[in-house]
Amino acid sequence: MSKFCCFFIAMFFIAVPVMGNSVHYEVVPLPQEITYQRGVAFYLSDKTVILYPEDNTLMRRNALFLADYIRETTGWQLVVEGTQVNGIRPINAIILMLNDHISQEEGYEIIVKSRTITVQGRTANGVFYGIQTLRKAIPRTVNADELAFPAVHIRDYPRFAYRGMMLDVCRHFFPVEFVKRFIDILALHNVNTFHWHLTDDQGWRIEIKKYPKLTEIGAVRKETVLGKNTQTYDGIPYGGYYTQEEIKTVIAYAQERYITIIPEIEIPGHSLAALAAYPELGCAGEGYEVATRWGIFKDVLCIGNEASIPFIEDVLSEVTDLFPSKYIHIGGDEAPRDHWKQCPKCQALIRAKGLQADEKHTAEDRLQSYCTQHVETFLKGKGRRIIGWDEILDGDIAEEATVMSWRGMTGGINAAKLGHDVIMTPRTHLYFDYYQSTDTEKEPLAIGGFSDVENVYSLEPVPAELTDEEKQHILGVQANLWAEYIPTVEHVEYMILPRLAALSEVQWLKAEKKNFDGFLTRLPALLSIYDLNGYNFRK
Repeated sequence: MSKFCCFFIAMFFIAVPVMGNSVHYEVVPLPQEITYQRGVAFYLSDKTVILYPEDNTLMRRNALFLADYIRETTGWQLVVEGTQVNGIRPINAIILMLNDHISQEEGYEIIVKSRTITVQGRTANGVFYGIQTLRKAIPRTVNADELAFPAVHIRDYPRFAYRGMMLDVCRHFFPVEFVKRFIDILALHNVNTFHWHLTDDQGWRIEIKKYPKLTEIGAVRKETVLGKNTQTYDGIPYGGYYTQEEIKTVIAYAQERYITIIPEIEIPGHSLAALAAYPELGCAGEGYEVATRWGIFKDVLCIGNEASIPFIEDVLSEVTDLFPSKYIHIGGDEAPRDHWKQCPKCQALIRAKGLQADEKHTAEDRLQSYCTQHVETFLKGKGRRIIGWDEILDGDIAEEATVMSWRGMTGGINAAKLGHDVIMTPRTHLYFDYYQSTDTEKEPLAIGGFSDVENVYSLEPVPAELTDEEKQHILGVQANLWAEYIPTVEHVEYMILPRLAALSEVQWLKAEKKNFDGFLTRLPALLSIYDLNGYNFRK
């Protein structure tokens, strides 16, 4: 082959240089494939039109989202039109379309030519993620009447189907308006699952119509401890909860952004707020109050009480009526067995069910397993599946339970080897209530620990010791934000940003494509979007 031919072939794959304001496709998370093309750039201006398939409600909403994002950044209000986009040759248009030939459910492709930008996905979800990439590619300052998009072909899709973030609203309560803002932050980072921690010892935050005392009494604690469980309290009643109508609006808001909300109702531990409202459900039967301190409490639901299982079923019936998610999170963590060992009702149930101790597990461990298995059967009858923290492995794990591995990776490894699906959420990397610096004096009060952006980015969620078949059980990755020491919405944003940016690449990008130095060069553009939206992030 001649030198001239080699030169020509090389030039074919080099984008034609553009003048003035230009976008940068190397965003966070980084697309799997970015192939620059030889050709004239597309020039976006206030005359550009956004087209979507007519009579497609989801794609129309996608088009409106894109128009809003462009207006926020450039000030241009683009026209949005529904049309038969197939077979036409538009000029100066962004075309949103569906393409069955894209194999991945959430995958998308962006093709930029001189006359058009085409964003296509197998599903409307995929198109939405393509829109997020376009949004993040646009510089925050546009000092001209048009913006150049170099010719390119982007092929992208997520590594993991489950990409989650958990928010605890029990220790401190955050209003509906902020929960929606939190969902917007998740959407910016291509997160598709919002795990909403709704019940705990320090407050019950979801209205249950059959049990009104859960919010009348259980949603309010008389005061809150100051500092790290000192002996000093603020003396101020603290509370709040979401009505079922408010929850419906949040679910709809999340669905518009292709985010599934998984509710968590803690069973059988972390139940002091419920016991304060209905003390007959505890082993003692009286003397409970909503917790005013942080930590683990010995008072848990009395599984031997014949009223406890019907209570759980009634609560979960209302929860499943509200939330359309396939999964319901039942907690299962940090449930001390102390009272069960002394409770005649619990011991009677242990004998009646033939629950036996062995070298690894006590009879009381198996009592919790009995409860979990009953709940799994109940929810399965409603077409749902359970997720629990990795403590649900302590005993006889429910047959189809999905495990969230938080005490490191071991629980997830063991669960995968047993054939159970796993969400990796190890506290070593993904507890965003941990300090972001070892110089804790210069940071807001946190629960302890340390996990900075680099530590988050370094996580490899699929353990090498698993077989190829076992690796298929690793559904995805999630970070958790526990709110004991996070009293304000500004503090929430500070703790998750920009660590959520690092998480987004762990969740989205293939392991071999991850590069922390490259991530740092791309991060400032995302931080400028934080600034644009007024997010409070750690700088």
